[in-house]
Amino acid sequence: MLLRAIIDSIESVAPRSAQEQWDNSGMQIGDTGREINSVLLTTDVTTAVVNEAIERGCQLIISHHPLLFHGLKQICGETAQQRIVEIAIRHQIAIYSAHTSLDSVIGGINTRLADKLGVENYRILVPSAANQETGLGVIGTLSKPMNYAEFIGHVRDRLQCTYIRYTRPASELIRTVALCGGSGAEFIPEAIVQGADVYITADCKYHEFQDADGRIGLIDIDHWYSERHAREIFGDILDSIGVKYVISSADKSPIQVEII
Repeated sequence: MLLRAIIDSIESVAPRSAQEQWDNSGMQIGDTGREINSVLLTTDVTTAVVNEAIERGCQLIISHHPLLFHGLKQICGETAQQRIVEIAIRHQIAIYSAHTSLDSVIGGINTRLADKLGVENYRILVPSAANQETGLGVIGTLSKPMNYAEFIGHVRDRLQCTYIRYTRPASELIRTVALCGGSGAEFIPEAIVQGADVYITADCKYHEFQDADGRIGLIDIDHWYSERHAREIFGDILDSIGVKYVISSADKSPIQVEII
């Protein structure tokens, strides 16, 4: 199948028009007129992931996080990013990324997280000013309320997180859940205003925990674990158009945790 046809299928779910202004979803490297026989799905584009694509004979990598956020002024192998670009071009591997374009839509990252956690009747937490049907985060309710300790175990089991950091909630009974995959600490106040008992996201800082403590159950999970389900969504899209793919085994969180 032509690469441009694969892109059209992805963008029917995650249109680039839905991405944040600072983002760089879309083609990173490659010719959209190329024929693609096999695809590697990943959260991040790393050297290990590109080497895996070469070994598996994949002509295309589809990632959640873009390889390129800013223009490169030189490509001479001095940084990991430059080396990845060199390797991909040398081996004719195309790279496409759907980042906040996938975060911001119903059927994207946040609704997939909500589905995994059994959050129902959800809506977008922070709608886009340009289009109220897109935006970041979601908020919804559990079909059956849980106590906080039970809910933390539920998050760990359903998302298979390496670690969870959390604060004390305002109420031990959890009914309303807000969440935002990736770095969503900026939306903690909005989750509180909208009546969430807990807010799940990643990359929270110390003072954000301090401010949330006792006001909302802030649950911080590893950034990669909060967004790795993008690979499943890409897989569903490729299944629907009959394109062969594999999920990267080299794609892993860079954060290592030792439990003492």
